[in-house]
Amino acid sequence: MTDTLTVSVLGTGIMGAAMARNIAAAGHTVRAWNRTREKAEPLAADGAHIADTPAEAVEGADVVLTMLYDGPSALEVMREAAPALRPGTAWVQSTTAGIEAIGDLSAFAAEHGLVLYDAPVLGTRQPAEAGQLLVIAAGPSEGRQVVEPVFDAVGARTLWTGEDAAAASATRLKLVANSWVLAATNAVGEVLALAKALDVAPQGFFDVIAGGPLDMGYLRAKAGIILDDKLTPASFAVSTAAKDARLIVEAGEANGVRLDVAAASLERFSRAAAQGHGEEDMAAAYFASFEGDRASG
Repeated sequence: MTDTLTVSVLGTGIMGAAMARNIAAAGHTVRAWNRTREKAEPLAADGAHIADTPAEAVEGADVVLTMLYDGPSALEVMREAAPALRPGTAWVQSTTAGIEAIGDLSAFAAEHGLVLYDAPVLGTRQPAEAGQLLVIAAGPSEGRQVVEPVFDAVGARTLWTGEDAAAASATRLKLVANSWVLAATNAVGEVLALAKALDVAPQGFFDVIAGGPLDMGYLRAKAGIILDDKLTPASFAVSTAAKDARLIVEAGEANGVRLDVAAASLERFSRAAAQGHGEEDMAAAYFASFEGDRASG
């Protein structure tokens, strides 16, 4: 293996574009594709080749990285790329795909002789842009030397969870972590909504918890986004949060666990999206507490 890799990045939304930039900044060759080409074109300024099709993007790739909306989207795009995929190519699957979908993606990898790494990431726009994501990865030890430079480029740390990507151990851990993130996000929105309804200044709440175990940097960050009306550009969109909440609820149901908070999170994100906030930061679930389209923070 050479020091410089050719990495195909399929999906250049909020996360994929940031990851592609950091991979290019690390000195690797990047071939990028996005269904909406306009979202990929700015990467040309970072030295990336912008491909018209997934098949063109994966030509000559040492590593294919997918960062798409969900598991079915990733499978559809990889099927489009299939004619140009080389057996033995490493496939870093970073989409939050859900447990069942990982089985479908693993079957595709086996059919085409790809070495699959289930590697979802924890973090939003800012850590992605800074190359400070947490990579949660599962896949064979033999061959990790090919994908680790990519992980090093996009993340501050890689947490390995197992040897078998098909077992979805990385995705399982990602869903557990996301269940906390989504619950905390909705708690922020509800506490601000209740404060508004009871005519309580938000600062009074922050004064109550200041310096104690209930005080959280995440709470203050998401509250600030709402109170300062800085919901765009999104760090993590409401529509994507709704998708992840659905995957969490489904995982609980499939394993005999009732997740009432996750189900409520799904309902709130879905309601906020229906109100027109789908592309805003997931903190916009705050508006699900109110009737109508928007409410003043």
